Amino acid sequence: MPFQHWPARAPRFLLPLVAAAALAACSLVPSGPDAPVADRVSALLPVDALLLGEQHDAPEHHVIERETVEALVARGRLAALALEMAEEGRSTAHVAATASEAQVQAALGWNDKAWPWASYGPAVMVAVRAGVPVVGANLPRARMKDAMADVSLDAQLNGEAYTAQQDAVREGHCKLLPESQIIPMTRIQVGRDRAMAQTIVKARQPGKTVLLIAGAGHAVRALGVPQHLPDDVKISSVRLLASASNTTPPGEYDKTWLTPPLPEKDYCAELRRPAKAPAAS
Repeated sequence: MPFQHWPARAPRFLLPLVAAAALAACSLVPSGPDAPVADRVSALLPVDALLLGEQHDAPEHHVIERETVEALVARGRLAALALEMAEEGRSTAHVAATASEAQVQAALGWNDKAWPWASYGPAVMVAVRAGVPVVGANLPRARMKDAMADVSLDAQLNGEAYTAQQDAVREGHCKLLPESQIIPMTRIQVGRDRAMAQTIVKARQPGKTVLLIAGAGHAVRALGVPQHLPDDVKISSVRLLASASNTTPPGEYDKTWLTPPLPEKDYCAELRRPAKAPAAS
């Protein structure tokens, strides 16, 4: 008798066989680097939160983000789409599923100059059309000055992790920040991670998954958002990496999904370039 036609109350001696068959079926779901995104997402479930750590200027990462939203929507598992690209407190919860993209952007207070809507809009609109709330998760700009002076943020990470976060801030600012600014800027980074974690906690629903899209640094297990989540929140953290090989140190993420490498670019060159003298009048 085919498996799907077995009676609901199978004989006791068959139960181990049923369990083994189910396990075997799960193990057949492709989850390798060439597997469809929907299958890779399925292999990570069930989790309360799925963190996608992107490289902001990698077009393929935005495609993966949209396909991840589509996969979770198709399974009826998407609790909310949380975004680093919008401020905490912003939400589409009261926006109709038929809303225009302009209405959605207004609800999220979208800054197109910082975060091109052409890159993020497709993923956002899949959630909106499905009636799933899209929520801002980033620390609001108005609260960043207070965060810089908030000494309590220094204790949010253990000593080793806090030192590593300071090093990440130095590197992220091309080693051009005055040393006096390292701690205040690290506090902002920690504050942003904590805000994203709080957004996930508020949005979680039993049996569903909150999807967070953020820069890769926010998804690092030992330094980022995972450090600020309660122990009972089950997560999976995925790094999207535009590279020909996996250079991710072990343990930083649960998975690394490689995408085609981008042309080499010196992101610090513009910052190191001396300011042009004003033209003579």
